[in-house]
Amino acid sequence: MDMNDVAKRGLVLLGCGKMGSAMLAGWLRNGLPPQSVWVIDPHPSDWLKQQGVHIGAETPENPAIALIAVKPQMMKDALPDLRSLGNGSTLVISVAAGTPIATFESMLGDQTPIIRAMPNTPAAIGRGITALIGNARTDEDDLDLAEALLWSIGQTVRLEHESQMDAVTAVSGSGPAYVFHLIEALAAAGVAEGLPEDMAMTLAKATVGGAGDLAENADEDPRQLRVNVTSPNGTTQAALEVLMNPENGFPALLRRAVAAAANRSRELSRE
Repeated sequence: MDMNDVAKRGLVLLGCGKMGSAMLAGWLRNGLPPQSVWVIDPHPSDWLKQQGVHIGAETPENPAIALIAVKPQMMKDALPDLRSLGNGSTLVISVAAGTPIATFESMLGDQTPIIRAMPNTPAAIGRGITALIGNARTDEDDLDLAEALLWSIGQTVRLEHESQMDAVTAVSGSGPAYVFHLIEALAAAGVAEGLPEDMAMTLAKATVGGAGDLAENADEDPRQLRVNVTSPNGTTQAALEVLMNPENGFPALLRRAVAAAANRSRELSRE
């Protein structure tokens, strides 16, 4: 199955909020015909209504893809709309956080090919990263197709085991919030050293955004990039001696933060 099959058989999108809209915009931009897309959403946005896609509960009989992009708490109400597509050749892809594959198998049938994916919020600007894992009914072609769809919102990585999804949630799923807080804290520290608030925030946002781009695109790894900008006995070294303190610096703090997020992810998946 490839994108031509998706165009012919159709794609059903269950939920078209921020994440669903970001994906749909990418698919349409990359040439998927609007008439090949069926969207089920109780509150379609004005933007969605202008895209030329089908909107409503009606779906094609045997679509190539059913992509679930509703919030986890809405899952039990929304999934019955897709029950008729279970145990068939429709590939089900979920980007709903915290919902394990077993939940979909129990509601749609254990013969359903299912891929669970975890994107993050930079997907809204096409700069996300999504981790994915398939159940026993999926094959390499299914994963390739899921990646082709998810590339519309950024990079992808494949997991070896579904249990790794809790760590992914803690690192990249929740991670943008850690970076946003870093920006807040860096700007506040600049204000404490005498900068105007607006200037401090502009400097902090541009610094974090630029450093992130450099880390992704440079040949050197982040450790080497750090070394490159750290002059002996200079200002950066003075700061890093605080930040890299093994007891109360970044390493220990982020280890505790990521562990707390991963543990909460495990708890939520059992509820």
